Amino acid sequence: MAKNFELSYEGVHQLLTSDEMMSICQGYADRALQSLGQGYSSNQHRGKNRVNVEVKADTWEARRDNYNNNSILKAIK
Repeated sequence: MAKNFELSYEGVHQLLTSDEMMSICQGYADRALQSLGQGYSSNQHRGKNRVNVEVKADTWEARRDNYNNNSILKAIK
């Protein structure tokens, strides 16, 4: 028989903005950067509702590669 539970929205907010979640997201970005090679970088910041880590193409060659092959998305998966 299923039991009811109440979700703690404050707890979820604390989880999504925690240093541990930042570490997990940065780990995904680091693995993507290893497979992408040179010309890509990552940036992290803590937003209002959650942590954010961005992987972006810095050089013209990397931007063209990402545009033609969708490299960043493939590297994250």
